Amino acid sequence: MSHVTEDTIKNLRSKISSIQFGMLTTINDDQSLSSRPMTRQALEDSGIIWFFISDTSQLATDINRHPKANVTFANPSSSIYVSISGHAEIIKFKEKAAELWNPAVAAWFPEGLDDPHLSLIKLSIYNAEYWDSHTNKMMQIFAIAKAALIGIPPVAVSEHQKIDFK
Repeated sequence: MSHVTEDTIKNLRSKISSIQFGMLTTINDDQSLSSRPMTRQALEDSGIIWFFISDTSQLATDINRHPKANVTFANPSSSIYVSISGHAEIIKFKEKAAELWNPAVAAWFPEGLDDPHLSLIKLSIYNAEYWDSHTNKMMQIFAIAKAALIGIPPVAVSEHQKIDFK
C-alpha cells in the first residue's frame, strides 16, 4: 500500500478524469447501503472530492447521520475501476460552489448559487484503490483464454494500487 504523495494524487486524478459519474454509496438508518449516481466535480491535491447536493435530499440526511461513504468510478472501455472510501460531510460553502459551478449543475439548482438548498458533499478520502488494465485487450483475452485452457486463474494483466490517505 502506498501513501499519499503529489504523484499518487495526480495518478488517481488521471484515473477518474475521464469518468464523469460515480456511484456514491452511503449507509441508511437501517444499516443497509444505498448507491446513487453522482457527478464528480473535483479531486483536490488535499485528497478531497467535491459533489453538489441539495440539503433536503435523502442522501444529505444519510450522510449527516452516517458520514462514512464510498464512491466508485468505472470505465469498462478503458478497463479502469476505482474505489474511494472516506468521510463525507454536507457543507454550505458558496465560494467553493462558485468555483465548481457549471451549466449542468444549473439544471438541478435553478436559483443558481443563491439557491437556499445548494450544498456540497466534501468527501475526505481515507483510502483509494484502483485497477487499470493498461495492457491491450488482445493480451487480456489471451491471458483469460490461456487460463481457461490450463485450468488455473489468469495472471493479472492490470495495474492494481492501494493508497492510504491517513
